Parts: sequence; structure tokens; C-alpha cells
Amino acid sequence: MSKKRGLSLEEKREKMLQIFYESQGFFLLKELEKLGPKKGVISQSVKDVVQSLVDDDLVSKDKIGTSVYFWSLPSRAGNQLRNIRRKLEADLQSSNKRLVELVEQKDALKEGREESDEREEALGELKAIEQKYNELKDETRQYADNDPAAFEAMKKATEVAQAAANRWTDNIFTLRQWCSNNFPQAKEQLEHLYMEVGITDDFDYLELPAIVPPKTVVGDQLGNHEV
Repeated sequence: MSKKRGLSLEEKREKMLQIFYESQGFFLLKELEKLGPKKGVISQSVKDVVQSLVDDDLVSKDKIGTSVYFWSLPSRAGNQLRNIRRKLEADLQSSNKRLVELVEQKDALKEGREESDEREEALGELKAIEQKYNELKDETRQYADNDPAAFEAMKKATEVAQAAANRWTDNIFTLRQWCSNNFPQAKEQLEHLYMEVGITDDFDYLELPAIVPPKTVVGDQLGNHEV
């Protein structure tokens, strides 16, 4: 035999409202906790269910003396429903008004955009201009290497690399001299070792050829295009 399903929160709320509507009286929480189980609402959940009804303004709550009383009349629920209905009607009216405004805006935007030979020609010209713009933009990217700022940055980086390489070259010459001074009897072995690691007779400081700045060809190229 299957276990009986418990009530959902909404079902519990309905059951507790029935207690208020049937008696139309005032209750203490401990009284509601005794009446709840008769409607299928366990006493441990009565407090939370009643509080949810208070939060939704379906049940009134007030402190009288040292005690807190709860009550609700069927007319209160009716008033709540009427208020909700008025709000929904106002929202519907506002939405309908906004719909009319949007339709009018759409019709206004259509003016001047009717299909015609002039419009088709204008759209064709716009498309051609966009295509030419994209072509020029792609061509500009091809000349990025000739950008003066990029060239200057590359030149400085090359100079830094040259200085670093020549410092190591200077260190190698110093080390060779030290080895020659301290191990003259191992001259042949040292020369053979130098050859193995790539230090040949033509090993020398690194010198860079003169670098000629590139011409500013981007502007010249773009100027040759007719837009």
C-alpha cells in the first residue's frame, strides 16, 4: 500500500485559510497549531504557513496586550483578488498602449524605405562602398611592417640584442685570454675545444648594417585609390 502524499505548501495555505473563513474568528498561534492537523496540516508547519499568508496580506496579524492574534475574513480575500484584477487590467491597458506606439513607429520607419529603383541603386552603392572599404582595410594591414612606429620599436629591440650579444663575445675573448695565460701548455687542446663549440678564427663582435627607415607607403597607396 503506497504511502499517502503530504500536502504541498499551496494546499496547506488553502487549508489554513478555510479555518479562518469557516469560523471568522481570532486565533492565537497555539490554537492554530491545534486546528491545523484537523485539516491535514501538521502542527510543526502551521507557523510558517500562517506567516506566508500574512506576508501575502491574506491574513491579518496584530498584537493585543501580550498576545498576538491572527484573523482573516472571506471579504479580505475578495478585496485582494479585486486589487490584483485592477492591477492586471492596468498592466494590460499600458501594454496595449505601448503596442500601438510600436506599430506607429514601425509604420513611420517604413516611410521612405519602400521598394523602388532609387532605393535599390542606393543600396548597391552602399554595398560597393563597404566592399571597397574592406579591401582598403585589408591592404592597410599588408603595409603594417612599414609603419614608422613599428620600425622604430624593432630597431631599438635589435640594438638591445646586439649589445647583449657583444657582451657575451667580450666575455668569451676574456675567457680565452685567461685560459691562454693560465694553461699555455694546453694550447692545442683549447683550440680544438673552441672549434667544437663554434668559436672559429672569424669569431668577432657583431656589427649591424645601416638600416634605412621604410617609406610611408600606406598613405601613398590609399591616395592612389579613388573613393
